[in-house]
Amino acid sequence: MLSLSSSTRYFLYREPCDMRCGIYSLAGLVVNSLKQNPLSGDVFIFIGKAGNQLRLLQWDKDGYALYIKRLERGTFERPTGDKFQLSPQELMLILQGIKLKSVQLRKRYSAPSVP
Repeated sequence: MLSLSSSTRYFLYREPCDMRCGIYSLAGLVVNSLKQNPLSGDVFIFIGKAGNQLRLLQWDKDGYALYIKRLERGTFERPTGDKFQLSPQELMLILQGIKLKSVQLRKRYSAPSVP
């Protein structure tokens, strides 16, 4: 079962993806294009050409899990810019159909990262 948490990393495949791709084709895109390990437990996000389908690929302890959402109307927003790692909040907003540009986050404290 998919649960969004801050301990999991979320990576967006920036190009429109062929939604006929299966698990192993998507895992190949993760290795070849994103330069990530598909067995890491991270979630990899693929949005179709038409923008109305989204696939999430994740290694789940003993096998791949592929989650698919297809919209009857409307499209998923593709984040703009060079960013390919998303926060769980950004993924949730995309799944709910909220425009990312209209969201304004209030300042919060974040602990400095330890090298």
